[in-house]
Amino acid sequence: MRLSQLLDSLPPDSRPEKPETDPIIRGIAYDSRRVSAGDLFFALPGSEVDGHAFVADAIELGAAAVVVESVPEGFEGSACPMISVRDSRRALAPISTRFFGNPSSELRLIGITGTNGKTSTSYLVESILRRSGARTGLIGTVDVRFAGERERAVNTTPESYELQRMLRAMRTHDVEAVVMEVSSHGLELGRVDGCLFAVAAMTNLTQDHLDFHDTMGAYRDSKLRLFDQYLEADGCAVVNVDDPNSGEFEAAAARRGARLIRVSREQKRGAEVWLRSAELRLDGTSARLRLPSGDLDLDVPLMGDFNLENTLVACGVAVALDVAPGSIADGVAHCPQVPGRVERVSSAGADVPTVIVDYAHTPDAIDKLLGTLRPLAPGRLISVFGCGGDRDRGKRPMMAEAVARHSDRIVATSDNPRTEDPIRILTDVEAGLSPRRRVEIDALDSSDDAYALVPDRRTAIAAAIAIAKASDIVVLAGKGHEDYQIIGRDRLPFDDRIEARRALEARGAR
Repeated sequence: MRLSQLLDSLPPDSRPEKPETDPIIRGIAYDSRRVSAGDLFFALPGSEVDGHAFVADAIELGAAAVVVESVPEGFEGSACPMISVRDSRRALAPISTRFFGNPSSELRLIGITGTNGKTSTSYLVESILRRSGARTGLIGTVDVRFAGERERAVNTTPESYELQRMLRAMRTHDVEAVVMEVSSHGLELGRVDGCLFAVAAMTNLTQDHLDFHDTMGAYRDSKLRLFDQYLEADGCAVVNVDDPNSGEFEAAAARRGARLIRVSREQKRGAEVWLRSAELRLDGTSARLRLPSGDLDLDVPLMGDFNLENTLVACGVAVALDVAPGSIADGVAHCPQVPGRVERVSSAGADVPTVIVDYAHTPDAIDKLLGTLRPLAPGRLISVFGCGGDRDRGKRPMMAEAVARHSDRIVATSDNPRTEDPIRILTDVEAGLSPRRRVEIDALDSSDDAYALVPDRRTAIAAAIAIAKASDIVVLAGKGHEDYQIIGRDRLPFDDRIEARRALEARGAR
């Protein structure tokens, strides 16, 4: 495809002056190390690295043209065309969409946004659609899946080039419907530009990512974009009306002219899908929902009261897509375990506690997680948690307060400290643990209303499982499916599930 054809995809008000030469573009790259001959290289500014510093490397590797926000010094008059745009990241999206032939126009896209529950809801929706006979793809926090293929996710919502590449690959493999987690970052940074969604769904909105968005209002407005910019005009919005922010999302859908499906735990505000009854167990949930077609009994294999909200949203999406009630029930019943989401760690040993690994890393998520598990624990609830470094500091004491509300024993530890001092992070966390008293880890078992600080996460997990009785539940919160820990700028192998199994085996060896 010619460079001029790709540049024509940019909005008229931001279309740059075309260069004198019009090379054939054979590929697109935004990482200079991955440039091949004939590629169009995008210099993207980042929080840590600026792609403009690598323009020379891209040209040396054979870039046919370069998109920049400002021409680097020394490259004025370069033989390699320099395309100046206001925002190179936003320019990447329409050009990638044109390069891959606008694949989303050939697919039904289902976008799920919200602070918590996106991954579990997307798994439920995917399972429902598969059981209804649809050929599906999934793009989310944990992985990208389609046609028997699976690749690990880097971001919840991929960079626009990667997203368009994935959508084209899915369509090539005859995928019909794609379920996608749509993050506030993805919406704010324009990663989903070029996509229109048949269904947009909202799970909830609670504090997170304020290091990026600054205010809750800005965070909410980013998520609203899915409904008032990227939802098809004849599409459908699915909104959890139990959330205090739901009215904003309903209004956005109305501005778009979209149909509305409201879901609720109660028969509230005319909800089309609502919960009649539920019975929670450690192995899942039995629930009865009211749909427009009538009552529907569900066997939900996902543990936790909060997964009822995810199930309601998923069923709302299914109703929006006119899936038959029988296929909805079948899909919910066959939903696979979501990695790192209320995932029970198995052990062959006897006399061992129940160990749960979960991704909960916001105040609301950890409050709901522990609030669900507390009444299901025959003995004590022992919580191991931490907060990420270089991220929203304001939520740290709030997370600690939620943990303190429900837990009998608490071990505060590191999550992904990144470049921040782990002790400083724990100091912020500790502010939310009062009036509990701090004790050394070897005194925690015998100390009521106490907590211990153990900066090393491996040691913290081992200590918590070592003191647990068979009747206790041990919760490892914050990292979920992640199989690494970021310390400084290094990503080191670390998996809560592996550490938990190791600690359980050590109990049996004693």
